Amino acid sequence: MSSLFDALEQNHFERAKPLAARMRPKSLDEFVGQQHFLGEGKLLRRLLTADRLTSLLFFGPPGCGKTTLAQLLAKASSARFATLSAVTSGVKELRDELRLAQDELAAAGRKTLLFVDEIHRFNRAQQDALLHDVENGIVTLVGATTSNPFFAVNSALVSRSQIFQFEPLSVDDLKSLLRRALTDKERGLGRIPVEVDERALDYLAEIADGDARRSLAALEVAVLSTAARPVELTVELAADSVQRKAMRYDGTGDDHFDCASALIKSIRGSDVDASLYWLARMMAGGEDIRFLCRRLVILASEDVGNADPQALPLAVAAMQACEFVGMPECRLTLSQTVAYLACAPKSNAATLAIDEALKDIQEGTILPVPRHLRDGHYAGAKQLGSGAGYQYAHDAPGGVATQDYLGVDREYYRPTDRGFEAELQARLTGLRKRLKEI
Repeated sequence: MSSLFDALEQNHFERAKPLAARMRPKSLDEFVGQQHFLGEGKLLRRLLTADRLTSLLFFGPPGCGKTTLAQLLAKASSARFATLSAVTSGVKELRDELRLAQDELAAAGRKTLLFVDEIHRFNRAQQDALLHDVENGIVTLVGATTSNPFFAVNSALVSRSQIFQFEPLSVDDLKSLLRRALTDKERGLGRIPVEVDERALDYLAEIADGDARRSLAALEVAVLSTAARPVELTVELAADSVQRKAMRYDGTGDDHFDCASALIKSIRGSDVDASLYWLARMMAGGEDIRFLCRRLVILASEDVGNADPQALPLAVAAMQACEFVGMPECRLTLSQTVAYLACAPKSNAATLAIDEALKDIQEGTILPVPRHLRDGHYAGAKQLGSGAGYQYAHDAPGGVATQDYLGVDREYYRPTDRGFEAELQARLTGLRKRLKEI
C-alpha cells in the first residue's frame, strides 16, 4: 500500500512540473544541441567514452542544457549526482557535499559528480575549497556559468578544468524539442489533440533566443489555455502565449564587451546594417550612452581618420548632442552617426603613424631638437644659437620652406588611396620631395 501511495505521490509531483522540466532528456541520445563538443568523436564524448571525465566548466546562456547535460553525464558515468547553487550555498554546504563524496567513494567506490550552478558567484574562498578534492579525483566538478570563466572563475580552478562553451539552441533544435513535446504522451502534451501551424512552431523557436525553457513554456501555455479540442496552434495563439521578451544583457560582463567588439568591428568593416543592429542591441540592454559616444569618437580617428575628415567632428557633435538631449531621443543621433561612420571610407594610417613614432621614441635613441627649430624667444637664445637659420614657412614659395624638421629621414604617415586621403597622398608626395631638396 505504501508503494502505491508513493507512486501516486511521485506521479502528482511529475505532473506539477513545468513542461520544460518534464521534457528533460533521459539519455544523451535525447539531448539536443552542442554537437560541436558532444557529437561523435568530439572531446566531451571521447572523455565520457574513455571514462576520463575531469572537472568541467560549462559556459553559456540560459536554457541551452548545462544543468541537463551535467545530470546525463552523471548517469552515463554511473556517478552519484549532487548539486549546489552558488547563489544560496555557502562554504558549510560545500564542505558537507565534499564530505559525502569522500564517504561515497570510500564505502561504495562510486565517484560523485558535483554540479555547481552559477559557480562564478562563489567567492575565492569557496572556489579554493574545491581544489583539493578536484585534484584528488574525489569529485568530478561540473560548474555552470553564464559569465566567461576566464574572467569570473578562480584561475587555479580554470587551469584544472576542461571548458566547454554552450551555444544558444538553433531554431531547428528548438522545433525538434517542440515537436517531441507535442507527441510525447507520458511527459509531454501528446494526450491533447493539437493541429499545428508550422509557422507557429517557427515563431516559438525564433522568439525564444535559443532558450529551450522559454520556448517550451510558451507552448505549454498555448495548449493548456485553450479549451477547444483539437487545439489550433496558430501564430496568433503562439504570440499571445509568449511573455514579453526579457533582454539579457550584462552591462559589465561578456555582453558588454562582446557587443561593443561586434559594433566596432561592424563599423570598421563598413556593414551599416550589422552596425545598427549591435547599436540597438546595446541600447535595448541599457548600455551607458556615454560609453557608446566615447567608442564612436575613438573609432572616428582610429578607423576612419583622414579618409573622411568629417567623421571626427560628427562623432564629437554626436557626443555633445547625446549629453544634451538624453534618451530616448539621442538614439536618433547615435543611429545617424553609426550609419555615417560605417559608410565612410576607412583608413588607419594616422593610427599606425603615431604608434610607429611612439615606438621609435620608446625603443630608439631620442632625437635632439634641431638647433634652428629651438625656441629663440628668450634672453641668451642668440648666444646659444637657438633658432638661428630658421626659415619662416609663410615667406617661402608655396608656403613650404626647404629645411630639415627632424634631423633624420623618417616617414610615419602613409596615407591610403581611399577617400580624402587619396588627395593627401598626392599632396604629401610633393611636400616630401620639396622638403628633401636641402
